[in-house]
Amino acid sequence: MVAVGLRFGLPMLADAGCTGQLRLTVAVAEDIAPVVRQTAQAWSAGEADRKGLCVTVAITAAEPSDVAAAISREQKASLSGLDTATGTVAVPDVWIADSSTWLVRLRAAVPGLSVAQEGSIALSPVVLAMPAPVAQKAGWPDRELTYRDLVREVTTSTTLRSGIVEPARDAVGLSGLLALNSTAGSALPGVLHALATGRSALRANLLQEFPQASDEASVASALGFAPLSEQDVITYNNASPSVPLVAVYPSPAALPLDYPFLVMPGAASAQAAAAESLYHALRGSADSLSRAGFRNADGSSAASFSRPTGAPATIATPQPGRQLVDVVAINRALAGWSGVVAPARLLAVLDASRSMTDPVVRGGGDSRMAVTLAAARGGLGLFSDDWQVGIWEFDGATHRQLVPIGQLINNRSDVARSLTGIAAHGPDTGLYRTILDAYKAVQQGWQAGRVNSVLVMTDGVNAATGGDLTLTDLQAQLTALKDPGRPVQIVIVGVGDAVARAPLDEITRTVGGGVFVATDPTQVVDVFSRAIALRVAVSR
Repeated sequence: MVAVGLRFGLPMLADAGCTGQLRLTVAVAEDIAPVVRQTAQAWSAGEADRKGLCVTVAITAAEPSDVAAAISREQKASLSGLDTATGTVAVPDVWIADSSTWLVRLRAAVPGLSVAQEGSIALSPVVLAMPAPVAQKAGWPDRELTYRDLVREVTTSTTLRSGIVEPARDAVGLSGLLALNSTAGSALPGVLHALATGRSALRANLLQEFPQASDEASVASALGFAPLSEQDVITYNNASPSVPLVAVYPSPAALPLDYPFLVMPGAASAQAAAAESLYHALRGSADSLSRAGFRNADGSSAASFSRPTGAPATIATPQPGRQLVDVVAINRALAGWSGVVAPARLLAVLDASRSMTDPVVRGGGDSRMAVTLAAARGGLGLFSDDWQVGIWEFDGATHRQLVPIGQLINNRSDVARSLTGIAAHGPDTGLYRTILDAYKAVQQGWQAGRVNSVLVMTDGVNAATGGDLTLTDLQAQLTALKDPGRPVQIVIVGVGDAVARAPLDEITRTVGGGVFVATDPTQVVDVFSRAIALRVAVSR
């Protein structure tokens, strides 16, 4: 990342000096940062009177995933697929992300998050980037390709290599994943496995996988296609590579990058006013943006925009105020992806205490146990055969092993059968000792190359007495057991309106993981998906 400080003030005040100082920190997605920096410099030189204030603008080019993780960390939340426990990026006053999907995900993780969205400053559609010879072989530009065509190629070809940038950390990868999720149907597992084989952590790394020479062998052995932004393709081709990339615009269109201008919760009123002025300056920089390969925020293109061959003149954008995508679709897509790329060793621990017989608010009479088991049975379908899964049930201060941890290819039917036979029957929950015992069991059989975790599904009411631990004792013992070289995370899914979240957050902060709460049955599947997708961060 690169930080550039810009100091500006009204020229007529230069001799008189400043009557005040204002600092505005701006984090910008790396692909658009050069244009933002250039525009901010011009804006600073001609800025109108700000009542004698001298404003310092610090522009940082930063990965959107790093900024999102910083916001999550500040809000004490978990964002699926990101390691929010550590990081060096600070939350800025203004964030120019590459996609509004980051805000959708953050608002789901932090209800009531106060972020002011001024609007978008540019747009770049998400395309399928293909080496020109590969695209021509597929019929481009005479034939319009669809995602279904590409799904068929991926699942039948033995030579076509596909790739993707990690969807939990990159908005382009997420957009491509969502498009494939909606079109692949029963072929989705095969598509995900093919993409996972060629996945990269960064777009720059993925671009290096395309052919570096034009001979037939080099083209055949290199990456054949990957979701990327139109601007990525334009920038790549501007460097005159041996094999240029083609931007294919399959139908239905994937979510575009829309570069939202976001004012963060901690910004003071004076900073917000300066931010608004900067936003309007950026909206007026269409020519600079188009020369850098970006479209206007409404999807149109300026005269100086070099439109790729076959590209539509205008990209359709959502109606004002309409959300691009709902978080349920995002979480389900990331959970499915996690099931492919992050093989797990998972001990699922289900609450069978008396309190689980209580009905869920707005649940139509369904008990906490009923909706918990329904979510677990549905979630089992997200797990690939190379997962290792075991099942416990617990009540009071005791637990019972129903299925030992084993490969799902061998014990999937046993796991499914166990989830039909659990019934709430025991005394009130002895939650803390069970969590400790489960942690020890997973740690004892810890395996490298897998995400080793405990998944607890409970109503979150720790009401047991006698043999159970106190929260302080549990945290102390977990701290003593914790081994950075053999990490085990605890993920807790709380069901119902009586979940005591605060102590659960304390537990997961001790060893890593997260807490997800569903207060009514309509949220349970989404919450379960978010919990499973969280594991991506641990696998990195």
